[in-house]
Amino acid sequence: MIMPVNLNEVLSSKNRFFIETWGCQMNELDSQRIAGKLMEVGFLPTSSPEDAKIIILNSCAVREKAESKAFSRLGEYKKLKKSKDVLIGFCGCVAQEVGKKAFREDIADFIVGPGRIEEIGDVVKKALKGERVVAVGFPDVRYYSFDTVVRDSSYKGIVTVIEGCNQKCTFCIVPFTRGKEVCRPIDSILAEVKYLVDRGFEEIELLGQTVNHWKDPSDEKKDFAYLLSKVASIEGVKRLRFITSYPRDFSDETIEVISKFGNICPYIHIPVQSGSNKILKRMGRLYTVEEYLSLIEKIKCAIPGVAISTDIIVGFPGEDEKDFEDTLSLVCEVGFSQLYAFIYSPRPYTAATKLKGRVDKAIAKERVNRLLEIQKRIQLSLNRRLIGEEKEVVITGWGKEVGQLSGRTRCHRVVNFPYPSRGGVKFGKSVKVVIEEAFPYSLKGKFVGYVS
Repeated sequence: MIMPVNLNEVLSSKNRFFIETWGCQMNELDSQRIAGKLMEVGFLPTSSPEDAKIIILNSCAVREKAESKAFSRLGEYKKLKKSKDVLIGFCGCVAQEVGKKAFREDIADFIVGPGRIEEIGDVVKKALKGERVVAVGFPDVRYYSFDTVVRDSSYKGIVTVIEGCNQKCTFCIVPFTRGKEVCRPIDSILAEVKYLVDRGFEEIELLGQTVNHWKDPSDEKKDFAYLLSKVASIEGVKRLRFITSYPRDFSDETIEVISKFGNICPYIHIPVQSGSNKILKRMGRLYTVEEYLSLIEKIKCAIPGVAISTDIIVGFPGEDEKDFEDTLSLVCEVGFSQLYAFIYSPRPYTAATKLKGRVDKAIAKERVNRLLEIQKRIQLSLNRRLIGEEKEVVITGWGKEVGQLSGRTRCHRVVNFPYPSRGGVKFGKSVKVVIEEAFPYSLKGKFVGYVS
């Protein structure tokens, strides 16, 4: 006898979870993994914390501001506990950083670090019975069940290939919050990519804090260039991206593979952090400005039309006006398609907190504004060169204007265009767009056809 389903029970907040995510793409993927694990134990997602039995905040610790906001948000959720029976989970990098200290303020009911996500189903079961659980640290063996991940995109599948970081950059807390580098076996990675392609994902993004450090655990001769070529060779992978690369270890073989495969997007994110050798040394970055520029020149020569983006930290301890001017010079020389600039933020457990020469906040803010203004002009100049060209654009959603679609080129540039009169356009599909207008942060064009 088939028992009928009680719809009210299914939709009840007793069976609902809500996840709020702060931080990078790694955190976003972690939240997708958490969602899958919670669904495995009988919970369903909701878009409102008020409707949830379980509220999870997945946090970022890279900058002090993000960490402060996370604790502030936890305080808001604590107020919700006064009016309803709800469990609050604290996950992510800040959770790993503070561990059981988060219990002191009686905010969270359970704490799960990035290295223990696969255990969250069991953690929640214990929390529902009243047990306060702390699952942090990094087990010797990390399991990764990609078939339970709840993907939040209809076209792009994100695949983690390496977790953690072995670099000792003096400003970065990631080695503490994400642990040492752990590479996934190539068979597991390729299986996940094929799994995604079979389910209609046409774009694949390989992810890691230092993605180009990947090597197969059972055969270190199989490096990132080898992995890239294997993924690019899988039938159905129409676009392939990867992020984030460490400059010193970006190999000639990797450049060659990118130039060889037409489905590897000519968009590379390579954080430079500073244009001053003095500051790079204080940051512990292990390369010079000259070496970085030499790498960029190699890439541009081998991959015509390549777009390169970067990260820059402004106001690092010891940075004077000349150091900052050197950074501006590097930015102008490279001509980055995108630039992510941040004011230095002291983080626990990092060597930079002990460095002398702290830069005044007002000076750092003025410098970062100057940098962003110059970058704005560079991007406008680069984008104007694309006017009149036909671009293949993957539709990612609706544009800001009524009746407008938005998408991204292979070089990761945003393109907005009117919804075609013929209709039938679906998110995640590729179309042909002729660029008609250029702005610093986007392009505007007209639809001219579908990509077969």
